[in-house]
Amino acid sequence: MVNRYETVFIVTPVLSEEQMKETVEKYTNFLKDHGAEIIYTNNWGMRKLAYPIRKKNTGFYYLIEFSAEGSVIADLEVAYKRDERLLRFLTVSLDKYAIAYNEKKRNAKQAAAAPAEAQEENA
Repeated sequence: MVNRYETVFIVTPVLSEEQMKETVEKYTNFLKDHGAEIIYTNNWGMRKLAYPIRKKNTGFYYLIEFSAEGSVIADLEVAYKRDERLLRFLTVSLDKYAIAYNEKKRNAKQAAAAPAEAQEENA
C-alpha cells in the first residue's frame, strides 16, 4: 500500500553549496529509484540547532514529501544512518489531516506569491 511520508534531514554546515545540493539530489534520486513519487521539496536553509550535534551549532535543513511503499522507509533510513554528512533525520507517515494541511499551506503560499509576481511584472 502506498502511503504519504515526510522526511526532514539536517546536513552538516561544513559542506559547500554544491556538496549540499549533491546530498539532497542523492536522496531524491534514491526515493525515485525505489518507486517513490516526490510530491514536494523545500530547502529550509541553514538554521541554528537547539543543541550542539557533533560539535556543530548550525545545519542545513531539507524537507521532502513523498508517497511510497512502507518498505522504502527502512532502506531510506539505513542510507541516512550510513551518511556521515547527515546530523539528524526524521521520517513520519502523514495521515489525511496532515496531507490536507500541507496542501492548504502550499496553496496559500502560492496564492501569496502570485500577486507579488504580478506587481514585479507591472513595474
